[in-house]
Amino acid sequence: MKRIVVFATVLVFASLALAWAADVNGKWVAQVPGRQGGTQENTFTFKAEGEKLTGTVTGARGEAPIADGMIKGDEISFTQTFEMQGNSIKVIYKGKVSGDEIKFTRMREGGNQPPTEFTAKRVK
Repeated sequence: MKRIVVFATVLVFASLALAWAADVNGKWVAQVPGRQGGTQENTFTFKAEGEKLTGTVTGARGEAPIADGMIKGDEISFTQTFEMQGNSIKVIYKGKVSGDEIKFTRMREGGNQPPTEFTAKRVK
């Protein structure tokens, strides 16, 4: 009996955590800082299923799928890998959702530059 009560309690808290996860489904647009101080527009398309996050990033290099996507509460993270001059480059995105905005940091895995910060806004 005690195991049933513990299991039920865990199940309730897990359900609450999933219900509390921020809604990121849909399209988001951001002006992402570039190398020479300019910006480029990126469109993020997300689909969340529980804590799993899938989707794409569309920018100057075209559309690319995201990988390792997760959403926990109001925190979102994923990676994007692309090829440049024969090298595979992995970019790590981490963000915090607040209503119709996601404040992101983005950094290149293994890079020596500080993270880039930008804000994405939901497309209505």
